[in-house]
Amino acid sequence: MQVDIGDFIESWRSSRFFASNRAPWALTASAPELISRAIASLTPDFDTRNDVAVHRTAVVESGAVVKAPAIIGPRAFVASSAYLRGGVVLDEDCTVGPACELKTTFLFPRAKVAHLSFVGDSILGSDVNVEAGAIIANYRNEMDDKRIRIVREGFIIDTGVEKFGALVGDGAKIGANTTIAPGALIARGRRVPRLSRIDQHPAPLEE
Repeated sequence: MQVDIGDFIESWRSSRFFASNRAPWALTASAPELISRAIASLTPDFDTRNDVAVHRTAVVESGAVVKAPAIIGPRAFVASSAYLRGGVVLDEDCTVGPACELKTTFLFPRAKVAHLSFVGDSILGSDVNVEAGAIIANYRNEMDDKRIRIVREGFIIDTGVEKFGALVGDGAKIGANTTIAPGALIARGRRVPRLSRIDQHPAPLEE
């Protein structure tokens, strides 16, 4: 069963990273290479140094760490003590709050990740809001077989990768202190209550 990023994120097909058959976990797995390639084609409105491109209207506060490769788009904001690594893209008007960690993650326009949150190997659609202290985990540390599998519409999707967090559709809201286990597909507009747990991995077979 295929997962089309465009079913979750309207602006995906006009994105510089668009590929018609690219699964979300394939996008994150190849993020560093794709981002480095995209940086080479950016306009002069970006200040590019050592494979980190920051738009002239973006704000990266002192004390934030942005590791290459990364693209910080127009009017994006990265707060002090935020940590971005492993290939990160912030589209226009995105916000990353204090003490957040983003690892290998794409944020589409106006997505926001509040303070003290972790987002790993994920894709967040336009107008997604992640409240404080939320965790989008990317690795099945508790399992012997760490491949990410997802139950969707009664089918089990085997991604073939060991690291993938979530594909979060446009307008979804993730409540504070929520934990999203590796391999989640969050529909457009979904409201996830505070202190929730989402785990779409297949249930273990009973012995």
